[in-house]
Amino acid sequence: MFDWKNFRKPIIALAPMAGVTDISFRQFVKSICPEVVVFTEFVSTNALFFRSEKTRKMMEFDPELERPFIVQVFGADKDSFIYSCKCIEELGADGIDINMGCPAAKIVSSCYGSGLMRKPELAADLVKTAVDSVSIPVSVKTRLGWENSDDLIPFCKGLEDAGACALTIHGRTYKQKFEGESDWNPIYDLKKEVSIPVIGNGDIASLEDAKDKLGNLDGIMVGRAAMGNPWLLREMCNFYFDESGNLKNKSSMTFEELSSAILTHCEIAVRHKGEERGIREMRKHFCAYIRGFSGAKDLRIQLMDSDSLNDVKEILRKFACTSGK
Repeated sequence: MFDWKNFRKPIIALAPMAGVTDISFRQFVKSICPEVVVFTEFVSTNALFFRSEKTRKMMEFDPELERPFIVQVFGADKDSFIYSCKCIEELGADGIDINMGCPAAKIVSSCYGSGLMRKPELAADLVKTAVDSVSIPVSVKTRLGWENSDDLIPFCKGLEDAGACALTIHGRTYKQKFEGESDWNPIYDLKKEVSIPVIGNGDIASLEDAKDKLGNLDGIMVGRAAMGNPWLLREMCNFYFDESGNLKNKSSMTFEELSSAILTHCEIAVRHKGEERGIREMRKHFCAYIRGFSGAKDLRIQLMDSDSLNDVKEILRKFACTSGK
């Protein structure tokens, strides 16, 4: 059974991101860096409780490729939590992560996500409910606090007492959302006060960021910076686990190598979602992948109009020929 405490340190994790960490992106990331812990997009416990097939599909995964595989959930209803946690365990996931950090207004207004930081007793009760329902580990992802970090330690100690096996802390408050710089100092202080693994998250855009910010923590979670550059995760794992460091990072890739990677991601998306939907959902990744390359604006326009895998192949081939890449 997966165990956060005994998993290799530092833990390198791909952050759960709505509309991003679907099965195709997770599998592509794992093909580059098998050591990474991957999370689903966040899944509604209410939707699972009411038997939403669309929501169940969000949890599909390949156990041969994606372990350790963590399903992140959000909600606040205990009955829904019990049902959902049991479904996730039966699915074969390695763990459940409870979202207590999403700052989206429609999430917070229902007392989900960051809203739970204002109700520490309910937050701890939901953790205990999940822990009592399943045998797989239950973790929590949250933020520094609502307006400041004054209550971070007591809030998280309450989660630990309720049975949480690990904590991931995004270094911003709810009020900051994604503005301003993340502050990791309260996360370092928290680590001194709890006995479970603590993972830091926020503003990790390079290997140097990871090296500078790891400190006394058990791991690092990479979010938005992994879009278009999942090789950042490979760089981090090479630094910590592989002395050879012989795999490429994005900055050293030729356009031909990047094109091959994009097509691999596309093929995974098409295999799992069909061609029309798979290519449509790849569009957000196209923009991220080609950012920084000369002529990216024109290439982006063409890729955003693509409808098929063959379209993408032809667009990339012509661009490489005409640009001399």
